[in-house]
Amino acid sequence: MSETILVTGGTGVLGREVARRLLAPGREVRVLSRRAAPAGTPYAWRAGDLRTNRGIDAAVAGADVIVHCATTLGRKDVAATRTLLDAAKRAGSPHLVYISIVGVEEIPLPYYRAKLAAEEAVVASGLPWTILRATQFHELLCRIVDVQRFLPVLLGPSGFRFQPVAAGEVADRLSELAVGEPAGRAPDFGGPEVRDFPGLARAVLHAKSRRRPLVPVPIPGAIGRGYRYGHHLTPNACGKITFEQFVAGT
Repeated sequence: MSETILVTGGTGVLGREVARRLLAPGREVRVLSRRAAPAGTPYAWRAGDLRTNRGIDAAVAGADVIVHCATTLGRKDVAATRTLLDAAKRAGSPHLVYISIVGVEEIPLPYYRAKLAAEEAVVASGLPWTILRATQFHELLCRIVDVQRFLPVLLGPSGFRFQPVAAGEVADRLSELAVGEPAGRAPDFGGPEVRDFPGLARAVLHAKSRRRPLVPVPIPGAIGRGYRYGHHLTPNACGKITFEQFVAGT
């Protein structure tokens, strides 16, 4: 019997990798995106917008599994997730696979609070569900450095450590979960190393043949304490690709 899997945010860093891994004979992989379908796409493209509910019922109709990779800032992320859940319930009882972040219940960052609220909505939806929490992607840490490329110094959070992981490796795990039985809270997925921010920043600068003084910036309050205590880290070092290996290949 054929299977239909919908990937929201299928043009993003993670969603693109998930959709590609799910392609298989006898399986329809749908990609939900606000963008128009590119020429030659191998996916059953669904144009829609979770922020406005445009095209969502059509996108989820007949889906056996929904992998929810789409994300936005703040409370809009929660509203978009609820829009998707409501459409999924109207369509039947698909397996909902949601990607979240390690430490969302411990660090009061607004984006983390929204991800936690979205998790709670998934759990309360009545749908069969799986939630995977991952640590920060290599791509995100690279971006933090790259957006400062025109500054005379490189600013970084003082005392913070990170456990970056390759988005492709998280996509591998999400794809496994998507074709399996609902697992509830799956074990967290972290990168192979815990590194301080200056070390990560120097790796990016070295890979791009740049030199820049690093200036630590103290992050006060509960958010800073949460990161310094390492609530965003996990002992489940599942990833294999180190940060240096990643930046060397970009």
